[in-house]
Amino acid sequence: MVDWVELGRIGGPFGVKGWLKVRSYTDPPEGLLGYRRWQLRVGTGERSERRLLEGQSHGGGLVVRLEGIASRAEAGTLSGAVIEVARAALPPAGERQFYRADLIGLRVRNLEGVTLGMVEHFLEAPGNAVMVVQGDGQHWVPATPRHLCQVDVEAGWIVVDWPAQVE
Repeated sequence: MVDWVELGRIGGPFGVKGWLKVRSYTDPPEGLLGYRRWQLRVGTGERSERRLLEGQSHGGGLVVRLEGIASRAEAGTLSGAVIEVARAALPPAGERQFYRADLIGLRVRNLEGVTLGMVEHFLEAPGNAVMVVQGDGQHWVPATPRHLCQVDVEAGWIVVDWPAQVE
């Protein structure tokens, strides 16, 4: 298991006083505001801790103010940063709930028993997250209960309702 769990991503500046637009991966999205200390990871993998000062829902996401960020220019330096929280700070996942970080690297097969590949990463789509499965080809499987039939993290498998060949 990983020590840090990705719970969102910074989109970019919001206004001129250092506020940031954030896309939350928690359910509900406002759940991300319950974590006061965030690890921000930029493209290089370097992490820096920031304290959440305040935040609120706005449009389809959140807007937040972080400690040490007071201008639009400073906020711009965090565009695209991944928001991570220590696993120890997270509640245990409920029944048929999983942290995305725990699914990355699992093997995926469909209901017919055909192995599609391994979970490489997740993408945010307008309706829901998409699990990107890399094998002989690439499959973009909606990460919804309808398509995720069985997840066995300990055995390292996910069974999906998804065709081996997309027509």
